[in-house]
Amino acid sequence: MFSKNKIKSEIDLEQHDMLETAQMRIKQKKRLYVHFVIFLIGSVFLVFINKILKYEDNYDWFIWAITLWAFFFIIHLGHVFVINRFLGKTWERSQREKLVRKQKERIKEIQKEIETEFPLSQINKKKD
Repeated sequence: MFSKNKIKSEIDLEQHDMLETAQMRIKQKKRLYVHFVIFLIGSVFLVFINKILKYEDNYDWFIWAITLWAFFFIIHLGHVFVINRFLGKTWERSQREKLVRKQKERIKEIQKEIETEFPLSQINKKKD
């Protein structure tokens, strides 16, 4: 019965992890879409200010502002769809497991070195 509960709890943890990851991805994509809509509305607004309201209309400064904003949007897009796909939760988990495994191996090596240099039989003889 203990093993069934353990298996069930592992499945629950996996499902919980999957749900957490899905919620995080949904939130990231939602923020990206909101950023895109604000970018579109903001771009129209910048053109409106420069051309219709004739604010500094001797120079088309809205082009530079929209270009800079588009650059930041592309960075955001890359972060959500490229970087997170490769460096997301699964990558973090695999890196964590890899580092823990290396640490455990190093601890075993150190323990072996200690046991070969200072065997228990010699320590017991010195006590006598």
